Amino acid sequence: MAPQVTRELIVLDAFAREAAERIAAFDPRTIVLTGGGTPRVVYDQLALLDLPWPAIDVFFGDERCVPPDHPDSNYGMAHIALLSKVQAKVHRMVGETCEPQQYEDELTSVFGSGLPKFDVMLHGLGEDGHTASLFPGDPALDVTDCRVVRVERPDHTRLTLTLPVLSSAAVGIFLVSGESKRRALDQLLSGADIPASRITADRLIVLADRAAAASS
Repeated sequence: MAPQVTRELIVLDAFAREAAERIAAFDPRTIVLTGGGTPRVVYDQLALLDLPWPAIDVFFGDERCVPPDHPDSNYGMAHIALLSKVQAKVHRMVGETCEPQQYEDELTSVFGSGLPKFDVMLHGLGEDGHTASLFPGDPALDVTDCRVVRVERPDHTRLTLTLPVLSSAAVGIFLVSGESKRRALDQLLSGADIPASRITADRLIVLADRAAAASS
């Protein structure tokens, strides 16, 4: 059952630029990036903004188990769009080794052994309602006793933060664009039983373009 959560929908006209500006306005010192085409255009714009990048720790919500130069690498995409242009402290999931404990250790090095508390957590939204690499019906959705788990998928094995960690943010922000996401966005906003609806945060915001939000 999806938790009762208040989700603030904000519809943007100039989606990429306005989304980047809203993320920057929270002045985060710890931020978790997500993969996908929608976040990529936001990262392009985020790289243009005057943030104190050397003081910011950047993490990832999930990663495919591929090298960083592979076209399906979330880190590779974020590096091209954003991280190669700023001087942030980057904590990437190492896709080529695909060891959950390796990222557990990375989180511990920054936050200690407890549940991390991120300033801003960015989330994507799949057409099937998945977020990070937590897919409908996958056993990983019910994992609560560790922070990082490996997930087997038809395309690539993946690493993903678990739900307790994905929900451990002062601000959680879903980035949603395109007509193909309308149904999933409606499900998210109504709290339907999809993986994305199980994400919580102290404050949860949905940034959507008009194509995605047309029926909302």
